[in-house]
Amino acid sequence: MTDVAVSPAATRGLALPGINSKAVVMTLYLLFLMLPVYWLLNMSLKTNSEILSTFSLWPQNLTFANYATILTDPSWYMGYVNSLIYVVMNMVISVTVALPAAYAFSRYNFMGDKHLFFWLLTNRMAPPAVFALPFFQLYSSIDLFDTHIAVALAHCLFNVPLAVWILEGFMRGVPKEIDETAYIDGYSFGRFFVKIFMPLIASGIGVAAFFCFMFSWVELLLSRTLTSVNAKPIAATMTRTVSASGLDWGVLAAAGVLTIVPGALVIYFVRNYIAKGFALGRV
Repeated sequence: MTDVAVSPAATRGLALPGINSKAVVMTLYLLFLMLPVYWLLNMSLKTNSEILSTFSLWPQNLTFANYATILTDPSWYMGYVNSLIYVVMNMVISVTVALPAAYAFSRYNFMGDKHLFFWLLTNRMAPPAVFALPFFQLYSSIDLFDTHIAVALAHCLFNVPLAVWILEGFMRGVPKEIDETAYIDGYSFGRFFVKIFMPLIASGIGVAAFFCFMFSWVELLLSRTLTSVNAKPIAATMTRTVSASGLDWGVLAAAGVLTIVPGALVIYFVRNYIAKGFALGRV
């Protein structure tokens, strides 16, 4: 048997005209990623009876009653309010603390600096379950249990190291000569840091704030352990909805859709900073 050589031109002729294989693969990948989101939205617009009785790709009896329940029931919409309060508090605290710490790591060499930097990252690597009991006992002793500041401070344990790591990479990219020139021109450190240095690393601050927001927003274990009623987040509310009649699938799906909205809005407003952060920083 003899081998038949096939020319590249003949091989190209076998391809289907007008079809870009890369575009097909990307389209299928995006459909795969968006399928759970679409199915969540689909369930949120159905009644419980329709969800449990039939399989349909779209609602047969469209209803917005599930969203109305969340937006009118304080036990639901206050979960979003509580989550936003402690997430924003944590984001502000984490970035504020991380800025001077990252500047010190990027500009100075001191005894144990590498070990301290590594120790900060190990806090980020530890699972939240390790710290749930110590935080619970500590906050119960000092009357911080079930408060927004309690969850915000607890989330600093893993968000501050992350913010320091991101910001330190951006700050190393700023030449030290800029600091020296500012001091020669008579700038104090505080004025130089706010007026000159922070605008130079605005992309890094945006990226750090974004990741602090997202990690705090999706964290469940600590926020559920350290709250009860007054500061209970939406994630904890969604896990405590079992009743005698079972799960309210439609309301849970609507709550899931509304939980995605804040993260999507944050991504939209800081998308330019995130793009620069992936290009320049350590993200």
